[in-house]
Amino acid sequence: MRVEIWTDFACPWCYVGKARFEKGLAAFAHRDQVAVVHRSFELNPQAENGTVPIIDAVAAQYGRTREQQVAREAQAAAMAREVGLGFRIGGRVFGNTFDLHRLIHFARTRGRQTELMGLAFQANFAEERSVYDRDTQISLAVEAGLDDVEARAVLDDPDAFAEEVRADERMATDLGVAGVPFFVLNQRYGVSGVQSPEAFTRALDQAWADRSAA
Repeated sequence: MRVEIWTDFACPWCYVGKARFEKGLAAFAHRDQVAVVHRSFELNPQAENGTVPIIDAVAAQYGRTREQQVAREAQAAAMAREVGLGFRIGGRVFGNTFDLHRLIHFARTRGRQTELMGLAFQANFAEERSVYDRDTQISLAVEAGLDDVEARAVLDDPDAFAEEVRADERMATDLGVAGVPFFVLNQRYGVSGVQSPEAFTRALDQAWADRSAA
């Protein structure tokens, strides 16, 4: 059975949702027969890299006050800590995730996609390192087990794995995905948002039962 997950690295709910899904998957009886495919989604495809604090940028984007956005960050932090994730508030900056998504697709060809995704989420939310910085991206790639020279070559070529990212985003559009995280189980069931681990396990059970029946 295959599970496809659309996420963006700037999304705190994706960070939490990924961890909750993994807990739900760990409780699923047939977890060793599940292939997880991570797909790209950009929340802010027009974003430019810079030094604007994420709190100010997102508050402006959605018409919230800074206090309201800080409260949402605190909510996400509490949810992250419930599943054992680190989460700092206030130090992240706003940026464009397209190059990081390209690097993730490269990592998939080397069997290191899951490792790089985990490190990228941790760097952004738990360590407040700018994942939009090229040196940080290379460092994360090497830490995930990728070759330094190959990773640099991917980032140096703006066309490398760009179509793979765009294909994921077109697929999301065709499915009507408006926000992330978004999970598709066995190309049949859609699960949106940050669900509980138990809810993910139930969804996996249902998808598996329907697969067996079919």
